[in-house]
Amino acid sequence: MSAPVKGAVGGLDVGTTGCKFRLYAPDGRPLGQAYRAYPAHRSGSRHEISAEQLADAVMETLAEGFRICPDIAGIGVTSFGETFAALDESDRVLFPCMLYTDPRGAAECIRLEERLGAARITAITGLRPHSMYSLPKMMALRAAHPEAFRRVRRLLLIENYIVYLLTGTAQCDYSMAGRTMAFDYRQLCWNRELLDAAEIPAELLPRPVPTGTAAGTLRRSLMERLGARTCPVVVSLGHDQMANAIGTGISDDCAADGSGTVECITPVFRSLPPEGTLQRFGLCPVPYRIPGTYICYAFSFTGGGALQWFTDAFARAEQQCAAQAHCSVFQWLERELPAPPTGILVLPHFAGAAVPYMDSGSRAAIVGLTLAHGVTDVYQAILEGVAFEMQINIDALATCGIRVPALRASGGGAKSAAWMQIKADVTGVPVTALASADAGTVGCAMMAGAAAGVFGDVSEAAQRLIRPARTFFPDSARHEAYRALYDRYRSLYAAVRPLVGTAEKE
Repeated sequence: MSAPVKGAVGGLDVGTTGCKFRLYAPDGRPLGQAYRAYPAHRSGSRHEISAEQLADAVMETLAEGFRICPDIAGIGVTSFGETFAALDESDRVLFPCMLYTDPRGAAECIRLEERLGAARITAITGLRPHSMYSLPKMMALRAAHPEAFRRVRRLLLIENYIVYLLTGTAQCDYSMAGRTMAFDYRQLCWNRELLDAAEIPAELLPRPVPTGTAAGTLRRSLMERLGARTCPVVVSLGHDQMANAIGTGISDDCAADGSGTVECITPVFRSLPPEGTLQRFGLCPVPYRIPGTYICYAFSFTGGGALQWFTDAFARAEQQCAAQAHCSVFQWLERELPAPPTGILVLPHFAGAAVPYMDSGSRAAIVGLTLAHGVTDVYQAILEGVAFEMQINIDALATCGIRVPALRASGGGAKSAAWMQIKADVTGVPVTALASADAGTVGCAMMAGAAAGVFGDVSEAAQRLIRPARTFFPDSARHEAYRALYDRYRSLYAAVRPLVGTAEKE
């Protein structure tokens, strides 16, 4: 039996349906991982998650991590954005937590726009007003439950809530604060004008801090429960896309490509474009971990999610073949990919359109099918459609003066050589797949290790933990073929939108 590793660092990533905790040795070796799932409850009028169930799953996940390695020096915490927990004076959760997709808050968002004006809200927050953000949902919660809301003493976004449970410190990193629509992204503070207009007391909110700020050490009362032999430093990493960007190692020379259920390109830039430029495309600036720099999220709601839907619905025979071959259905379908461009155009708006359209009423479309096409053709066309959608976003970023000279890919999609090559061929830039598909927990471990003194600084942490696996370079002939298809793809949304969807464009 090997000796336990001392000075290990961990990354805790809290998602909407489950949380994962991954451990790394000081030399960068992965030591193990733990995962727990929990339900999200969705109906027509409510999209919610239980903070108590989520917290229990986090504690179980951490306990399993401490069984793997009882001497952990630092833990970085990240989570999804917008959703918050409302606590009373005894730290009891008063209400189920609204997810960003919850329809509540729409009327309150309109009310805020009427009071302050959309342009003023954007100037303060960098965001286009939208009901998915936390502030309108806080207003909706207060309007629906006025008596119970008077008992609220803390409003904590999910990452803040977990850090508070672990350390007793209520703090919110800038990237997570930026998802509330109550944060001044230039002054780096809660904005009184917005909070007063929303009638939400500022004292209910946690203290804003830079990304990677240590909240303190693990509560001693939790050490026995979790099986911890040491008291690790707990660090706020904030929004999951921020953690992913850090764990990918983005710089002026490359942007992050989060290739999971959602597809997201995250570039870093050193000066802000003129006011309103980013927002025109549904993009919002977020203060990065390096003072004076910013990132933004250019994302599509469906990346790998579209592939999962397609294989579940239309690739049953291929799933059986894959099972007999002891591989995944994705590996089976990609045996002979990438083939020449299919000529099929897929608009991947299976869950509405994100950046740059921000149109929840848009719907997916598959155009150009013939009797000669089969399952593999449509599968490749979806890979191409997601890549085209990302090229739309790269073009939008270029309009804002933000270049994407190369991509660093993480997430489940980064394991697909076929998809990485298609992305390189469509975008015309090199795409490097990272050895660890989970850049978010790598980013958390990097920042936690730097805060705990395991690494001298974040640069040393990056050298230890970020490991490129393979770089895919664009093929010139295929790139030219895809450029011709892309010229047609750019017209697809405008052609399809009038025919589908029931919601108005937001």
